[in-house]
Amino acid sequence: QVQLVESGGGLVQPGGSLRLSCAASRRTFLTKVMGWFRQTPGKERESVAAVNWSGDSPYYADSVKGRFTISSDNAKNTVDLQMNSLQPDDTAIYYCAAGPTRGHYIYWGLGTQVTVSS
Repeated sequence: QVQLVESGGGLVQPGGSLRLSCAASRRTFLTKVMGWFRQTPGKERESVAAVNWSGDSPYYADSVKGRFTISSDNAKNTVDLQMNSLQPDDTAIYYCAAGPTRGHYIYWGLGTQVTVSS
């Protein structure tokens, strides 16, 4: 079993920045890919960004390209999501996930709330 714990959410004004962090209890062949998702009430969960532990070829949703950066730290077993130029539409609960491939996530964190509001 792998536990994922998110941190770093909060309230920020439009145009501001936040950095989310996901700590994984361990890495296995089932956690080769780490991803960030977000969800708001009444909407489907959206894949925001993903990366493997080597940091190669990160994935970004079109809605966050150029504003969000995902990075992995193998020594700490953490995956961070740096979010810049935040807008009210970025308000959501952000979840960390891990899986063997980007299309197949097995482990999920409990989520952290991000609110962008003036």
